[in-house]
Amino acid sequence: MAEAALTRLAHARRRGRPLVAHVVGARPNYMKVAPVYAALERSGRVDQRLIHTGQHYDRLVNDVFFNELPLPEPHVQLGVGSGNHGEQTAKALDGLERVFLDLRPDVVLVPGDVNSTLAAALTAATLEIRLGHVESGLRSFDRGMPEEINRVVADQLSDLLFLHSEDAAENLRREGIPEERMHFVGNTMIDTLVSLEPRFRAAEAPQRLGLERGAYLLVTLHRPALVDGPLLGEAMRGLAEVGREMPVVFPVHPRTRKMLGRDAAEHPGVTLTDPVGYLDFLSLEADAGAVLTDSGGIQEETTFLGVPCFTLRANTERPVTVRAGTNTVLGLDPARIAEIPALLEARGPAPSDPPPLWDGRAAERVADVLIAQAGGGSGRG
Repeated sequence: MAEAALTRLAHARRRGRPLVAHVVGARPNYMKVAPVYAALERSGRVDQRLIHTGQHYDRLVNDVFFNELPLPEPHVQLGVGSGNHGEQTAKALDGLERVFLDLRPDVVLVPGDVNSTLAAALTAATLEIRLGHVESGLRSFDRGMPEEINRVVADQLSDLLFLHSEDAAENLRREGIPEERMHFVGNTMIDTLVSLEPRFRAAEAPQRLGLERGAYLLVTLHRPALVDGPLLGEAMRGLAEVGREMPVVFPVHPRTRKMLGRDAAEHPGVTLTDPVGYLDFLSLEADAGAVLTDSGGIQEETTFLGVPCFTLRANTERPVTVRAGTNTVLGLDPARIAEIPALLEARGPAPSDPPPLWDGRAAERVADVLIAQAGGGSGRG
């Protein structure tokens, strides 16, 4: 973004109001930030700026989400684009430092665990700007995942850690985080799901694909460990096995589509679609017989919706979903996909209640903390 435009944004601050800068960079961030932005806007007590690093830049997984969520167009677009972990983080660091120096925010708020989260945390710490982290304390205990490093660093640097489960608090205590920095607020992504429920229930996305409610498997797979090598072909063969017993619908992430190549059309019983908007995806998810995923957020959404979830990863940073009885971790073992129909058959009744504070009001609790503390300066001594 041009320096003159940044200067205008900085000067547009209303006198006496603290400024909260939200940094997003990838699709999972949007659903976590949107309700917090809306709650702060309703309060009328802070100014806000939305900064998009551009870590996810494909229109189908980016712009369409902004159109469906209560978020403004980003005030700042950095255009970081694709690249490896170091390259993305370095570009975001460079851009965010210039933005923060111009805007002079009182608080930087970051969600989740993507590379943009790490870059914003490092930049805020370097510039001694108060930092808040939404979704703090999640741990897979797998340091081979870049997301795990991003989470740990962001939590160590944050002044305000917003937690959505007791597991998170236990992890942070183990890492020496003081209790006064922790705020158990609930799950802001569930706020977004709750607010959109009338719209996604009315979307009828399964019917448009000719799918019967509760009778199909919805699939999302995108992580490098799964899609960047031979495991993806094995996963597709497993889905074809499931497709003999129940329909399989797979909205394919651009990264996954690229890696599938010619194999994309060679699996009967598996319907591959382009990425779908958030409302259509929630419609498909809510009416699915089960979901197979390697996504963290989908483990949480299915827990709230009471839909069986099978996680194709070696571990999960969201054990609350396993304890809730909705999520089964299959391991990073595509051969186990073929077991899904039998596992569904053997399941007991669906759990009745979501985890504590997954009630659609987490963002209000985050906003209360930010309003109370936004003008208090850095919490680091």
